[in-house]
Amino acid sequence: MKTKNFENFPVYIKSLDLIEKVYQFLQDKSLDKEFEFNNQIKRAGFSISNNIAEGSEYNNNRQFIKYLKIAKGSCAEVRSMMIVSKRLKLGDENKAEEIINLSRIISSNISNFVKYLNENIERPKPLNL
Repeated sequence: MKTKNFENFPVYIKSLDLIEKVYQFLQDKSLDKEFEFNNQIKRAGFSISNNIAEGSEYNNNRQFIKYLKIAKGSCAEVRSMMIVSKRLKLGDENKAEEIINLSRIISSNISNFVKYLNENIERPKPLNL
């Protein structure tokens, strides 16, 4: 199945929104010296959008699903890091909650996308012997 450009997928656009929110969150002074945390959450956020983009370019639903599942895992990583930030009182708690909620929405959207792609995988035709 030929897919449309990933730039047009609503879930991809939401993943860019998430990255913007992560960068806004990281502007908080309490995170100035949290280099590993900052780097890791950026990487997890980029992983979501990049895996959606990369998977779509294969023009193969099975490959795309594989990359979407990686993106979904990265959503969980972003959520986990925001939960940790709240427990450690790093950053703005309201912004962290926004990121958590958006990552849940993206994760759900990815699940629905995977379901749709699974339903539209080209199945091998049986041999008529």
